[in-house]
Amino acid sequence: MTNLSEYHIGLVIYPGMTQLDITGPHQVFALIPNTSVHLLWKTLEPVTSNEGMTILPTNTFENCPSLDVLCVPGGAVGQVEMMRDTEVLEFLRQQGKTAKYITSVCTGSLILAAAGLLKGYRAACHWAFRDQLAMLGVEVATERVVVDRNRITGGGVTAGIDFGLTVAAQLCGEDTAKVIQLLLEYNPAPPFNAGSPENAGEAIVAQVKMFGKQLIAASMAQTKQTAKLLGI
Repeated sequence: MTNLSEYHIGLVIYPGMTQLDITGPHQVFALIPNTSVHLLWKTLEPVTSNEGMTILPTNTFENCPSLDVLCVPGGAVGQVEMMRDTEVLEFLRQQGKTAKYITSVCTGSLILAAAGLLKGYRAACHWAFRDQLAMLGVEVATERVVVDRNRITGGGVTAGIDFGLTVAAQLCGEDTAKVIQLLLEYNPAPPFNAGSPENAGEAIVAQVKMFGKQLIAASMAQTKQTAKLLGI
């Protein structure tokens, strides 16, 4: 794995994020040669994920270097709050002006869209929130990872590793991405065929929607407000 370029990848973290949206890609990015991975937040205070995992930022927004890759994770209530957090949205807009790739995992695409960074692009999202992403002027795609020009977006939570490998291939070539995949022994063989709404069946889909009813409703309310602000 050789690479003459030096890359800076910035992962935005925030309270209430989904930790696997960050830790999955981070595991891949940490193996890309000559690459610095930055965990970004407003301060250097610990950030607690939706699952209760505490993660330490390495850089603040203020001292963040110019990024080659800007990545935003999804989350639960935290994702809804980030869609209306003016400081976060402005940081994304500013980095989005110069970043080589603007990316997200899961409902992180809703945050990118709230910052106006996905208008006119195809993008992925967690299946339960695709209709909301469409409301923000985004062409919603159902692939696990979607590449549209310099926007790269992953679908639901576990798509983060696939997403990370796709980014690695864009930066360093397919061979490097394949080496990283083998290093991680990433060879999925799920015990059940229930990882998509199409395969899970109506009963399981209904249970998941009921489990996430409050979050989906809160996100929908914020999406409608954001669409108005964006003039959509």
